[in-house]
Amino acid sequence: MTDQELPQAESAPDAGEPISEPPAEATPDALIAERDQLLRDKADLQEMLLRRAAEFDNFRKRTDRERTELIEFAAADAVKSLLPILDDFERALAQPCADPDYAKGVALIQQRLADTLAKLGLEPIPAEGQPFDPNFHNAIEMVPSEEHEDQTVFQDLQRGYLFKGRLLRPSMVRVASRS
Repeated sequence: MTDQELPQAESAPDAGEPISEPPAEATPDALIAERDQLLRDKADLQEMLLRRAAEFDNFRKRTDRERTELIEFAAADAVKSLLPILDDFERALAQPCADPDYAKGVALIQQRLADTLAKLGLEPIPAEGQPFDPNFHNAIEMVPSEEHEDQTVFQDLQRGYLFKGRLLRPSMVRVASRS
């Protein structure tokens, strides 16, 4: 080190010393105003921190909800792809069968599939005897009938289903009309 560098190094303030000192002419009013400003700044920063924490919490909840909805959507798609198989079992059971053991076996398989899908959240939509509801029923035909009440489903052609409370497939039905 040279002699010129040494005095400069000695004159540098220590890290523990404040770099700027309050002016000697600071009045108590100025100090009070500065303190009040610092308290306001602190309150603003605390409020901003609380807002950021709330925003992060809302973000976390939203992403959890979106992830759950995505999983449910994927499950609904998988369950919907199994509905034609369930329909085929129901049609097979509606046909006469010469071998009662065979029919019993098909019925057991159909019931096991239906129970498994019910555990996942699949619910059949009641149709026959119910008032026609376009939110749950797809009317294939309006049939004049004196035996049934007007706008009542009298035949369920293809069962409809709800998955976890949402419509997965509407029932295809025949509806009675009085006109």
